[in-house]
Amino acid sequence: MAITIKDVAKAAKVAPSTVSRVIADHPRISEDTKKRVRKAMKELGYHPNVNARSLANRSTQALGIVMKSSADKALQNPFFPEVLRGISSVAHQLDYSLYISTGETDEEVYEGVQRMVHGNRVDGIILLYSRVDDPVANYLLEKDFPFVLIGKPHGNMDKVTHVDNDNVSASRDITNLLIDEGHERIAFIGGDTDLVVTLDRMQGYELALQESELPIKEDYYIHAEFLKSGGREAVHQLFQLNEPPTGLVIADDLMSIGVITMLEEFGIRVPEDVSIVSFNNVYLSEITRPPLTTIDIQIYELGNQAAKCVIDKVCNKEEPAKRIIVPYHVMDRSSTKDIKGASKK
Repeated sequence: MAITIKDVAKAAKVAPSTVSRVIADHPRISEDTKKRVRKAMKELGYHPNVNARSLANRSTQALGIVMKSSADKALQNPFFPEVLRGISSVAHQLDYSLYISTGETDEEVYEGVQRMVHGNRVDGIILLYSRVDDPVANYLLEKDFPFVLIGKPHGNMDKVTHVDNDNVSASRDITNLLIDEGHERIAFIGGDTDLVVTLDRMQGYELALQESELPIKEDYYIHAEFLKSGGREAVHQLFQLNEPPTGLVIADDLMSIGVITMLEEFGIRVPEDVSIVSFNNVYLSEITRPPLTTIDIQIYELGNQAAKCVIDKVCNKEEPAKRIIVPYHVMDRSSTKDIKGASKK
């Protein structure tokens, strides 16, 4: 015989309507009651009929995850699995499933988001990137659909809930680490210039140079995808210069690993010949040789906070837009050399 809401209500000593509210995770139900009802549901083996609930309250209990185009390449970067782990931990606790959009082109990503919204496939959406003039973010704003952005919005700062690090400040700090070690010729290798995170990290790099009255050289900028292949192409140009840099600020750990590999092919050693600092602190940064000095942006926490924010927005459409800044830490390892002194071990 099928277990019903009435059976759960009887076991938990509450009204059937209370069981329904617990299933919907209603904020007005106390945690004690929720625990008691969930315990009864588990013991009786009761599973809510998600489809029936969806028809009743238009809820899908699913969150959409949107990456920038080329999802297959994006998933090669350890940032994405780690941010998904942070999102999943919250989604799992609150009984939400994840629906991942995997467009290869910008157009496919946009169409995928439209299908999510029009097809009532998800209750809310998390964008795992922030792009300059992003049609996806603009579309979601226009539709007044609950969404959260990981990164800093390019516009509409006060309208878009976002979870970010202070990337300008982080980049300034990590560039100053090189300056404090005596480096004056410092280059910047960044990702796409239409990604807000690239622009912020570039701005922090420039601030540090300006404050130390060091020149900002046009030929010390390289922009490529946040990927190994992009890193490799970038290096060749830099080290052909008459005055090659002694320090590199690289906007992503995965790209840094590609740069180190290419430098080895050129016979250039890190940190003996050139120092490298980076961002993200993905797990590879600690086990690569040499271990990378990088900014820990707390990727898991970015995902965790984004999931909480989007579920808040789903449960309360009137929830005002908010900005959550996750702290960063400098992980000072072995990829830099104090050229006023000796290399760090």
